Amino acid sequence: MATIISHSDVAGTHSPGYRFNTFYILGISFISALGGYLFGFDFAVISGALPFLQKQFLLNAYWEGFATGSLALGAIAGCVIAGNIAEKYGRKPGLLLAAGIFTISSLLMATATERDFFIMARFVAGISVGMASMLSPMYIAEISPARLRGRMVAINQLTIVLGILITNLVNYTLRNNGEDAWRYMFGLGAVPAVLFFAGALLLPESPRWLVKTGRIGDAAAVLNKIGGNDFAAASMQSIEDSLQHTTKTNFRAIYNSAVLPAVLIGIGLAVFQQLCGINVVFNYAPKIFESIGASQDDQLLQTVFIGSVNVVFTLLAMLLVDKLGRKPLMLIGAGGLAVLYVVVANMLAAGSTGVAWFLLSAIGIYAMSLAPVTWVLISEIFPNKVRSTATTIAIICLWIAYFILVFTFPVLFEKTGNRSFYIYAIICAVGFLFVLLKVRETKGKTLEELEGIITKNSSL
Repeated sequence: MATIISHSDVAGTHSPGYRFNTFYILGISFISALGGYLFGFDFAVISGALPFLQKQFLLNAYWEGFATGSLALGAIAGCVIAGNIAEKYGRKPGLLLAAGIFTISSLLMATATERDFFIMARFVAGISVGMASMLSPMYIAEISPARLRGRMVAINQLTIVLGILITNLVNYTLRNNGEDAWRYMFGLGAVPAVLFFAGALLLPESPRWLVKTGRIGDAAAVLNKIGGNDFAAASMQSIEDSLQHTTKTNFRAIYNSAVLPAVLIGIGLAVFQQLCGINVVFNYAPKIFESIGASQDDQLLQTVFIGSVNVVFTLLAMLLVDKLGRKPLMLIGAGGLAVLYVVVANMLAAGSTGVAWFLLSAIGIYAMSLAPVTWVLISEIFPNKVRSTATTIAIICLWIAYFILVFTFPVLFEKTGNRSFYIYAIICAVGFLFVLLKVRETKGKTLEELEGIITKNSSL
């Protein structure tokens, strides 16, 4: 299966089109995006398991937040590890290592007999999640033609939400399997991890990394399989031009005046995606619905509804991201969440069960905007010569923000109840202004074209 796309996908010109091997591009994108599935699994499994873990390990609000947030602390370490591996050994070895670590950590969590051992195992799981969260979208962006890149990178978000939905369904199915049901919830994560490892063995290395390390012939072979000889030649020239003045990459490179603005914007987008507050709904849905009198069965059922809405609206985002564009979707997400959070806060204060509809609406808006588009932008906006380093920094900041969010929510909700959602509404309003003023549209441009724009402007 193939499609004709113009030469502008490579160099911004209007030469005759290329015949892309879209079946091949989709295949390797989906395999790489299985890292996103592992992300979604570990992100969601804690929601269904928390009621059991609270009884098993006698968790108070502090330890509930720390057990949830320990994933983020591991993910921060995982990003650093992934960044080093991606630079020295390539993107593919990092994906294989992430799959292996996830397999081991799933079994460790399932067999934990004390609180601290469980938290340690979840920290190890976070390492693999952090590695996948960085490497999967970066790899997909580097192997995808420009006009397909937004949809291909959004596949990573699709697998994340599928991981969340399937995990929520499994959690709901296992809810009545006794006090050790949580062990099955975590242990089953080893299954997709093994499949991811097997699939990653079949992946080619990123052509941009291959060019950067002097493996010109290998890079040309990959690009030729993606789009033919002419596409490979034009892409090779474009990549080589962007790397022409590159020296050994280190963290000091991001302070270059031509690069730093993009890095700061990437950090801002990453932090906003988390501090916007929606992940408290994903991670603490049972706790939120318990506050309005829902039974444990109903609490876990709501997580299934949340996962289903998440998938549907992520599919919508994949249709819109390369048509409507990145910036309009980000503005819709930030503005929509700000309004919905105010409604949610008022309905929780009234104890209304109708709040579920507004929480689902918030999930839908997030799923078609901030969730996938942030990952797309982070994969696009950094120059080739600092991409892995800058991506590492942005995603580390994302995980720090996630830890702050999920660690503070149990205590915040215990002390302020519904008023915590007013805080998230204010953050979303600030995020709306940030996107409006600082983010430029990136759809339809090659990574090398975007690099030219970045180095000539102080904002995107």
